[in-house]
Amino acid sequence: MQMKTSHAIEELARNQNVFSIMLNGISEEEYLWRWQDDKWCLLEIICHLYDEERDDFRARTKSVLTDPSNPLPPFDPIACVTERKYMKQEYYLALNNFLMERHDSIEWLESLKNPKRNNAYIHPKGGPISATFLLYNWLAHDYLHIRQILKLRYLYTQKVSGGSLDYAGKW
Repeated sequence: MQMKTSHAIEELARNQNVFSIMLNGISEEEYLWRWQDDKWCLLEIICHLYDEERDDFRARTKSVLTDPSNPLPPFDPIACVTERKYMKQEYYLALNNFLMERHDSIEWLESLKNPKRNNAYIHPKGGPISATFLLYNWLAHDYLHIRQILKLRYLYTQKVSGGSLDYAGKW
């Protein structure tokens, strides 16, 4: 995309490395651990990121750029957890699949020549959803899950330490 969105694309590419560094080398005990029964474990987060990358953000951005009069491709992230059997997935395969999808997304975004980034699908309840809107929300989605992953890893460290981590500073 053009100058205005090049920063977001660069950040998405940078976040590919962030996710790889944060999520490689983790034991099965840790990637299956939940700090609360109703919260996702790392395996579920990775499966979600993979699905969002492919079936939400990239697919919907392509749709808006191609023909904004078409409805956005359907996607239900909550239903995916059970329908796609996240807890039966293999963690490192899911992580690699997500990272490969991110690579493909970056290549696609960088290949666009003069995209119509102001194209917008008019959502009946939410109003206009432009390609630029989707791109920046894609990036924000990364940051929300980076924060979620860091919190989960912090809480796991607290659990296995068996004590206080207050010496490190307040979370």
